[in-house]
Amino acid sequence: MTATPSVDARGATGYLRTPTQGMAPLRWEGGQWTVEGTPLAEPDALRTLAGLSVEWPSAEEPERRAVLDGVVSLACAGVPLTTEPASAVPPWVPADLGELLADRAWLAAPREAGPRCVADLRREEHSVRLRRLAPRPSVTPTVSVVMSSMRPHLLGSALGQIARQRHVQAEVLLGLHGIEDHPLARRAVETFPLPIRVVSAEAAVPFGALLNRAASHASGEYLAKWDDDDWYGPEHLSDLLLAKRASGADIVGTAAEFFYLEPLLTTIRRTSYRSEVWSDFVAGGTILLERDAFPGFEPLTRGVDAALLKSRHADGARIYRAHGLGYVLRRSLSEGHTWQLPLSHFLKVAHNQWRGFRPSLLMETT
Repeated sequence: MTATPSVDARGATGYLRTPTQGMAPLRWEGGQWTVEGTPLAEPDALRTLAGLSVEWPSAEEPERRAVLDGVVSLACAGVPLTTEPASAVPPWVPADLGELLADRAWLAAPREAGPRCVADLRREEHSVRLRRLAPRPSVTPTVSVVMSSMRPHLLGSALGQIARQRHVQAEVLLGLHGIEDHPLARRAVETFPLPIRVVSAEAAVPFGALLNRAASHASGEYLAKWDDDDWYGPEHLSDLLLAKRASGADIVGTAAEFFYLEPLLTTIRRTSYRSEVWSDFVAGGTILLERDAFPGFEPLTRGVDAALLKSRHADGARIYRAHGLGYVLRRSLSEGHTWQLPLSHFLKVAHNQWRGFRPSLLMETT
């Protein structure tokens, strides 16, 4: 849909994963939207609600723009919205908005006691889909994706996930850590459909130094960090850019929320880190900032991402942590990672735990 400039698309700052109240009706009364008879408040005042059920008015042509702007503003702010029944959506409502409002599957998830309840997750997925209705730039943003790898068997999957990113023009700056002659690495690079620049280094070169060599060739307006062993949904980059536009942050990234514990064939979800908040920490494999504001990575073997965030935060950069539903961190044996934590740690901090690979529906893996 095409939203008008009057639409307030400030984003979902302050979104609450678990509501403390139920659904409430959203009605058009006296030329304005009201919630339970009270004129529509700021989105923050609605965060405790499970969502709003839109009751569409029989608006005449001059009034329809104001009616739509109010609903789209709520959608862009991440307020969960629905309409019952689906046939109640007027024909003058844009199709993408109408389809999302008519989708009530997120309300069907049972709210159960205990850690396996997924009702809040389904609600948040619906909220993210609504947020994506926010106006997009007239020119598709360009993103330079920086990645380093010493694991040729993962490159095909990692590059494939970058290739399917929507609503961005991406290029890849790839640092190959002692594997430039490996046939799997060559095949992954040769079949990649987007612009790619490969920088090679011996395995002894520090991780951060190789990343810097690769990043020095970036030409995009934005620079994004990517990890070769993790999973990213097809709107990972566009969601980060949406969060950056809405928040005005200097750096955006996601919450480290979903983990796949490969040796245990188990997915866990950790919700101890809130999302849609200002913070000094985001998942290292999801850092995105403007290329002109990129200070370079420190030439470290480990902790490259944390060092970048720490230095930029100390310099006054504002860091925003967006939702983590489009990202899954892979954890195998700890010695295979640049930061080490035993698998038992992730089981202890898990809010949800599932057998097999069970990411958010926003990953679109099926």
